[in-house]
Formats: sequence, structure tokens, C-alpha cells
Amino acid sequence: MCGINGILHLQLQKKVDERVLTKMRDSLEHRGPDDKGLFIENNIGFGHRRLSILDVSMSGHQPFLSEDGRYVLVYNGEIYNFKEFYPELKNNGFDIRTTSDTEVLMKLFQLHGLKMLNRLNGMFAFAIWDKLEKKLTVVRDRMGVKPLYYSFYNETFYFASEQKALFTAGVPLKIAQDGLEEYIFNRFVAGENTLYQNIKKVLPGHIMTIHESGKVTIEKWWDLKKEIQNQPKIKNPVEWFRETFDDSVKLRMVSDVPVGVLLSGGLDSSSILASLHHQTYKDIQTFNIGFKEKEHNEAHLAKMMAEKFDYGFQTMQLEHKNLYDKLISSTYFQDEPIMHLSEPHLLAVSQMAKPSVKVFLSGEGADELMGGYVRYKALQYPSLLNSIATIGNLDVFTKQPRYEKLTRYAQINKKSNLVIFNGSNIYPNDIAEIFGINTPPKNEYRKQIYKEAKSLYPNNLRRQALYFDQHTYLCSLLDRNDRCTMGASIECREPFLDPRLIVGLGSLEDKWLFAGKKWKFILKKAMENRLPDEILKFRKVGLSAPWGDYITKSPAFKDELESFSKSDLFQMSYFQHINIQKLVQNLQKGDTRMTPYIMPLFMMHIWMKTYATKF
Repeated sequence: MCGINGILHLQLQKKVDERVLTKMRDSLEHRGPDDKGLFIENNIGFGHRRLSILDVSMSGHQPFLSEDGRYVLVYNGEIYNFKEFYPELKNNGFDIRTTSDTEVLMKLFQLHGLKMLNRLNGMFAFAIWDKLEKKLTVVRDRMGVKPLYYSFYNETFYFASEQKALFTAGVPLKIAQDGLEEYIFNRFVAGENTLYQNIKKVLPGHIMTIHESGKVTIEKWWDLKKEIQNQPKIKNPVEWFRETFDDSVKLRMVSDVPVGVLLSGGLDSSSILASLHHQTYKDIQTFNIGFKEKEHNEAHLAKMMAEKFDYGFQTMQLEHKNLYDKLISSTYFQDEPIMHLSEPHLLAVSQMAKPSVKVFLSGEGADELMGGYVRYKALQYPSLLNSIATIGNLDVFTKQPRYEKLTRYAQINKKSNLVIFNGSNIYPNDIAEIFGINTPPKNEYRKQIYKEAKSLYPNNLRRQALYFDQHTYLCSLLDRNDRCTMGASIECREPFLDPRLIVGLGSLEDKWLFAGKKWKFILKKAMENRLPDEILKFRKVGLSAPWGDYITKSPAFKDELESFSKSDLFQMSYFQHINIQKLVQNLQKGDTRMTPYIMPLFMMHIWMKTYATKF
């Protein structure tokens, strides 16, 4: 049930333009190829594209109207525990006429209003128009798994699952200076702001209410800090984790269409597969992206796991012209310059899976909840970073990419910035030296989240970084997952992001996360009897790719690299001090240290050339 988009005019005398609404809706056809709908009444208009997952009949058609005619709903996502509410709704006089979670969502709202939100286990972005009170209520799920963008422009309120629908409606595509600065320093724009002027995000766990008078209120309905503080002590963490995780996987298997697993071969996705096998699910299909470069490849492990559990397995590699084409496509679906650099691969594997499944299970979120990134280790002993900063010119530090990056990171001297820039690839000193840009972004939202993290976990930089990433970096990963999988008309679900796991893990002592050589201790303990040592002890790879080699050695990128060196991007005043020819020449000579500097600029060049010209 995806592809929510609609418009609400704030002027009573101004009627909805059906042609504009239809164009907005159909710009998101990839999010919902199975059905489409419109609702227009004077100055309010909803459009919807549907990907049919639960109740694939026309009973789940949207926009969805309440039986009394008062409410109109457009909804994107899944309420995994929707059947739990059947007895309660029936006892309160509601008939259940479909097997769709959309109907349950509507009737729960009629019965309880927004007080029902904390009882929902799911991912969702939805909007409800109340004809009686003349107000629009817009809601986003706890972690922001489902996207929701909006704009107040030309006396109209527009909202949509993707920015392209807003541009289609006529909202101008203009880069925001603050957004550009965050993209360069932090890789993505965090919080409610975006790369664009006039376009914002509804924050995860927030409600936005727009009255016809024009009054707007925003409130937080789910506060992770308070939830962690109120979490009762977990008596047997490993048993609790295993049981809750299995139940989360089971809940996310609710579907009337086939569900597959996005299987990297790493610990997280293999744990999902092991849980499915433990719960005796049959005929599961798994999908993998492989790499010819051994240091980036986990396909052999994924294949081993699928065969171990007698599940189907498909893998592919993405190279040369195919990689270039998928880069262009993923930039379109992303609506912004790609920044994780795995978007083309995720889109390609999703498109490969589409003939077989409509839903993916993904291991996203485990690293941010349990300390899975190597970069967190630098925060274990902050005093050591000072030592590294002073001896960083030794060969051992400059010739090994990971140590070279650590040396640059060690130049950061404020603890708050150690957390705020922990997920960056290049740091303020690097950007000043190489790009000639000396002023970091304001980062107001990041600073607010850091303040929360510090108050929840005082004197604990590692836990602060986890909390910080759960509100920032993870949001960008979830957006990437949603855009790439929905670009292939597949819905992505994340079992690790069950609210019970998020809150419970946040309340545990450090030893349950950071013990052992590679951390994520509780997950390894919970899975030690289900997974082989090859998975439990394998060096983390993640979905990474050697982009420096791709753009310098692949024939498909040869012309693009030449175009990049002369890009209009470097006519922008913000980038006027960058000697891009020198950076590219150094990369072509084999200096891989240039890769983290070049890639954000290269991806912005691709975006300017192929996306920004469409609107």
C-alpha cells in the first residue's frame, strides 16, 4: 500500500486541480503499480498508488473512506500486528469487511484517535482528512522506515512519499545552502530539512496537523529516550532477545504475497534466515549481490547459508554499462545524489527479485542498535585518538586505508564532533585542506540529538554514537532501502527495528553489545547454536564497492569522468576552490585516498546532469 501523495489547499475558494494531482500520483507509479485512486472534494485532494501486499482484492483500494463518510485515509506501509485488534474492534461494534490492515488502521483511529499509535507494530506514513473538523493529520512511524515529504508552496500544502511528486506539482527544485553543506560534511541532511529549499520531512515518530485555517502543529508521539528510560530491567537478555527477534521475524512474514530475504552473507541477514528456518518456514527465496573483488564479496557465504536451510538462492554482479545504467536509475529513485554508494546494487538485486517476490526482509538496523561498525571502536578510548593524531604521519597509518582514515578522524578534538562526524568519510580538517571550505554546517538537528544522547548515556561515547546514528545515519539507510526496493516495486521490512528490540537493546548494559572481538555480542550469543562459525566470525564487509576502480577503469565511466572534470558543479561558488582536475589525476594514478573526496562530488555531478534537468 505505497505511494501516498496528495495536496491540501489552504484557501477555501481554491479547488484542487485534478490534472496536477493525477500527475503527482502517477509520478510514483513504481511505488504502487497494482492500483490507483483519487479523492477530491473542493480544496482537498488525495492520490494513491497501491502495491498490494495484504488483501490484494479491490477491498484494500485507497484513498480509503470510513463507513460513516467522515474520514479519508491514504496510507503507506504495513501494520504487522493488525489482526490482534479484530476482537477489540468487533466488541466495539465495528464490522471487519476486508483482510487489509488499512481498514484496521482506519477503525482504530475512529475508536481511539491518535492514542492508538503506540500499540501499532509496523512501518507507516499516513494522512487522514477529517471532513467534520476540517483538519489533516499526517503521521510517520517511530524510526522513519516509510518516507514522508511535504512542502508549503503557493498557498498549498503538498505531501508525498518522494520529492519528485512535489516537483511534479510545481514546487521549484532549488538546492538549500544548509543542505548542500550537510551533504558535503555529513553525507546526508538529517532531521526535518532536506537538500532542497521548500521541502521538508515529517520527522520519525511525529504527528503534523494542518487545519483549514492554516494553523499547523507538530508533536512527537514516540520518544526513544523516554522509552529507554521507562524500560523495565530485562532479566535474561539473550533469551529475551532471541524470543523477541523470532517474534519480530514472524510478524514481518504477514503477507498475502511471496516474501524473500535480502541475503548478504553477513551476520544480520543470516540471523533472519536462521530464525525463519528455526520457525520452520519453507520455500523461502534469497537474493544476493556479489562482487568479483574478493575483499568485497560475501556471495559464497550467502549461498552456503541458503543451501544449509534448503532455501532458494539467486545472486548477481553489477559491472560496467549495467552499473552505470543502474547508477542513473537509482539517482532518479533517490531524488538526491546517492551517498551510500550501494544504491545501484540494491536497485539491481531488487529488480532481479521482482518476478519472484513482492516483499523483502532486510538486516538493516542491527549495526546501529548493537555496535556493528568498526568506526565505533575509535570512541572506546578517546585519549588514544590524541596519540594517533600526533604520530599519524607514520607509514603504517598513511598506507593502510582504514588507519589513514583513523588518522584524519583523530584530528577532531571535541567529543561532540567525534560523535557528530563519526559516520562521515571526510572530516572538517580534510574538507578545509582539499576543498578550501572552512565553515562546517550548522548541524542544529544533529546537535540536538547529540545532546539527548549525552544526557541518556553520560560519559559513554559509544552509546552516544549508537543513539545518534539511530536518529540520523540509520534514517538515511532506511530511505535508501525504501527508494531502491520500491524502485523495483518491492516492499522492504526490517525485523531488527521492532520497537521492542530498539528500546530493549537501548536499556541494556554495554557488555551485551561491546563484548567480544567484533561486538554485537548479544546477537552472536543468541544465534550461536543456529549459525556456523563462518558467519559468526567472518570479517564484516557490508554492502561496499570499489568505486575508485569503477570510475577510473571501467569503459562505461570513461566519458563520464571526463565530463565530471569539466562539470558545471565547479562553477558553484561553494565549490570554486576545488581543483577537481588534480583530484581526478591523483585517483587515476592509483591514489585511493582521493576516493572519499571525489565520490560525493561525482554523485552530485550525476544528479545535476540526469535528475535536476527533469523538473
